[in-house]
Amino acid sequence: MNKRLVTIAPGSYSLKGWFGGSVLVASLLVLLGFGAWHLMLSSLPPFDMNSYMQAKGADGRPQGERLSTSPIVVDRKNKLLRAFTALDGRWRLPVTQEDIAPHYVQLLLNFEDKEFYNHAGISPKAFVRAAWQWAKNGRIISGGSTLSMQVARLLEGRTKRSLATKWDQIITALQLEKQFSKAEILDLYVRLTPFGGNLEGVRSASLAYFGKEPKRLSLNEAALLVALPQSPEGRRPDRFSLRAKKARDRVLQRAYLNKVISKADYLYAKRQAIPSLRRAFPAWAPHLSEQALKDHPKTGVIKTSLNRPLQIKLEALAKSHALRLGQGLSAAILVIDHQNGDVLAHVGSSDYNDHERYGPIDMIGRIRSPGSTLKPFIYGMGFDAGIVHPDTLIDDAPVRFGAYAPENFDGKFHGSVTIRQALQKSLNIPAVKLLAAVKPARFSARFRYAGITKTIPNNLAIALGGVGFSLKDLVTSYLHIANPETALVLNYKQRAKALSSAQHLKHRPLMSEKAAYYITHILRGAPPPKNAKPGALAYKTGTSYGYRDGWAIGYDGRHLIGVWIGRPDGGATTNLTGIGAAGPLLFDAFQHIGERRVPFGRQPRGVMLGNASDLPPPLRQFDKKKQYLTGRSGLKTGEKVMIAFPPSGAEFQMRQRQHGTMNIALKAQGGKLPLTWLVDGKVVPSKAHLRQSFYEARTRGFVEFSVIDALGKTDRVQVRIR
Repeated sequence: MNKRLVTIAPGSYSLKGWFGGSVLVASLLVLLGFGAWHLMLSSLPPFDMNSYMQAKGADGRPQGERLSTSPIVVDRKNKLLRAFTALDGRWRLPVTQEDIAPHYVQLLLNFEDKEFYNHAGISPKAFVRAAWQWAKNGRIISGGSTLSMQVARLLEGRTKRSLATKWDQIITALQLEKQFSKAEILDLYVRLTPFGGNLEGVRSASLAYFGKEPKRLSLNEAALLVALPQSPEGRRPDRFSLRAKKARDRVLQRAYLNKVISKADYLYAKRQAIPSLRRAFPAWAPHLSEQALKDHPKTGVIKTSLNRPLQIKLEALAKSHALRLGQGLSAAILVIDHQNGDVLAHVGSSDYNDHERYGPIDMIGRIRSPGSTLKPFIYGMGFDAGIVHPDTLIDDAPVRFGAYAPENFDGKFHGSVTIRQALQKSLNIPAVKLLAAVKPARFSARFRYAGITKTIPNNLAIALGGVGFSLKDLVTSYLHIANPETALVLNYKQRAKALSSAQHLKHRPLMSEKAAYYITHILRGAPPPKNAKPGALAYKTGTSYGYRDGWAIGYDGRHLIGVWIGRPDGGATTNLTGIGAAGPLLFDAFQHIGERRVPFGRQPRGVMLGNASDLPPPLRQFDKKKQYLTGRSGLKTGEKVMIAFPPSGAEFQMRQRQHGTMNIALKAQGGKLPLTWLVDGKVVPSKAHLRQSFYEARTRGFVEFSVIDALGKTDRVQVRIR
């Protein structure tokens, strides 16, 4: 029997070789024993997330804080408006792998865990590879941790490495695999993995280092985010850009060698620069976002009705406009979709960070004097009361109500003007006269019933802004003119679907559709600011006493915008007016909506448009001596005029043998003769000494009958002809 002699050359045996062999033997033993202990560990219970959330970590803080995400506020399309730090002071924005560019996940799995979808939490192959590289090179080349084990480490919050901690991670990884799907484990990783400083999660890092959502990550950006978690503090690109670049290039190189990316992509990505600064997180709509967080402190994602692109444009517009106007001035803008009440933009100040202009104060909700912006509602009440028409003449002349003698803004008197001209020129005296007729108490009650404000005093000064209103109050009020069919309220919440008309109706409307149409028709003819197109908007401006506040409210067929200009501290500003300061900002804001002007709605029934000579005699001239609704005329008014027939809600059946027409008798009682009868706003011939008339119906549908007596008192009913 031949024996083979084995000799060992002097110097060929070393400690390193012995250690490497020992490690290889140990690795083989691990493989042999894997089946036995894996069988034992298979009896482990699933990961108990509830118990984990309630337990305290090594730092004494609730471990659930490591899973808490940053509260965020998003717009109507779920685009980020503003984020706040999580409970532990870290930026940990909600994110899943579906929110990240696909090549990030490809690079991550290629670099960290190729067998992620094939193992149950641990990878024996990875352990053997790590041990072999350690033995061969005398240092750690790659770890044996799977992504599941890394998630376990992130949940435990441990930074020290030892065999004991590694064993705990193995146990936790196996439990995680039992409890969660691979997609859920990957979601935990991309949300919790650190990126330096107080940044955690891929979305936080993407926004901080690249200023973009992770869905838009380029190849080189994704590679950097794969490399950073291995040494988040030592590779921070804003501090150690060279280290960050080397780490990123290793990720790209391995992806190229493993044919995950092409050579061209690899070479191009390597040439890209590393970001050297950490960016601020988005903070759009700061005032609204802060209030939303106060109102919903336990809501992770607060969904609003805002339109982020529009919000960003208008914040920049308000800032530039205020800077042009002068020191100390601020601006606020509120944009509404008046078809449903959704708030599309909420700009509370010209610059949230400008403390000299009191930027942190949200001026949209601050009470100020509204100037002349309430005048349209006075005229609307006059239209509904039947005492004036847009073409009714009214005297703009000196007048006194006890000790109160109103004056016009320009200090002049314009003589006899139409109601249309009085509102378009924002004359004070006609507005006060009409308010005296409709009565301030009724005016105040109308706003209370509409749910807008309860603070309107019962005096004539409210016609000129002698009342406290916020921009939010004003915009809500103008919703009743822009869309009088439904009494809308402002909505800041993202809707899953549009609301029905019944759901919209919350309060009584401020005026009828007919009155609102008259107001819109008048305000469209108001002179626009310089270089603005006339007729595109229905709008009204206002200036408060002492030039402290400038207002502009305008709307088209879809959007309503309110603008305020002034000093947040209430100080006066020389020559600050609504038409000069707020008006241009209003028209510029409409240009930023980015859509063609939406045409105004249809003309409602009962509208009369024409010359003053076509009006019924009581509507041709507003006679201040009669004081129509004040009871101080000195005339014996008798009983209030009322329509005795037909009753309101009656239905008439038009028969075929009537040859397509039918006569309906109109009868009234009370009131002072002569009476004027109107059908859908058109005068019906009648005799001055009679209280009755006849109407020849030729079409089917709803019809409104109105009667006006010699004192201007009215009554109306609506019937249906079938």
